[in-house]
Amino acid sequence: MNLFSRFKRTERKGADSSVSSEELTDIQPSGDAGELVDTALSLHPEWNVPQEQEYVLRFLANDLDPLKPNQLSLAGIDIDVDERSGDWLVKAFFRSSVSKPVQMGPVELLLVTEDGKLAASKEFDMRELGEIGPASARPWVFVFSRNEQFLKEAPESAWTLNFNVQSLMPHRLALKPEWEQSLNDTQKEALQQVVDSLPKLKPQELNMTGFQALIQDDGKMAVALLIRNGYSRRINLEQLPLEVIDGAGDLVAKGTFQLPPLEVDANTTTPWTFIFPADSVKKPDADLSRWTARVPR
Repeated sequence: MNLFSRFKRTERKGADSSVSSEELTDIQPSGDAGELVDTALSLHPEWNVPQEQEYVLRFLANDLDPLKPNQLSLAGIDIDVDERSGDWLVKAFFRSSVSKPVQMGPVELLLVTEDGKLAASKEFDMRELGEIGPASARPWVFVFSRNEQFLKEAPESAWTLNFNVQSLMPHRLALKPEWEQSLNDTQKEALQQVVDSLPKLKPQELNMTGFQALIQDDGKMAVALLIRNGYSRRINLEQLPLEVIDGAGDLVAKGTFQLPPLEVDANTTTPWTFIFPADSVKKPDADLSRWTARVPR
């Protein structure tokens, strides 16, 4: 892809989104909080930009509104669609009004339509953009492939590209009130340690990890799962088909559960217990020293 051929138009179709630098970096705010900051075009040092292309970029950069001090911003330009691959090529300026150079690490970006719908999301390694100096606006193309898109068509106007600040926060344990009340502090700490020990979720991954299974005296089977949400949005589970497989690969229990619905916030893990009726338990003498819970195909 010829990067510079993507910046042809001098009319922006995207909008701006901004966050405080404290939400994305450890740089402390400085300067006059009331004085607006104009940002100037900053090209990547490895780029060799034709003069005509630089003119277009400079025109676009000069037309951006000033930022408040200590902000990081993504100013949308427009979106091209690769007809062969279906990729969305989202062009935007990464802007900084921080008084020190900024270099970001991996962070999830969300493409959002004018009416607030999530159009696409992906984790980008922002280190590829290089170091962004104070009062700078660096143009970039962010590529969203088909499996990172949630709408059939790319948004046309007034869309925003947003930092998902929550994706930078540590994945946390989120207990429902009934769990909060039934567990003591030691049990909560042990459960948190289990959550911390699990492999990191991929962006847009929903994962279920079993941590306790018991066949009760009445023949019912209780299965406690950690429902792990790697999405950038809350997940609502209203119906969940579930089966339990033992270490020998045999089916122990199978059923479909109607849920309250069960809400699992973005970037959190929520434990929940599922009770299989006795007639759903297919192998009551199963060895549950090793087992797996999964959604049947």
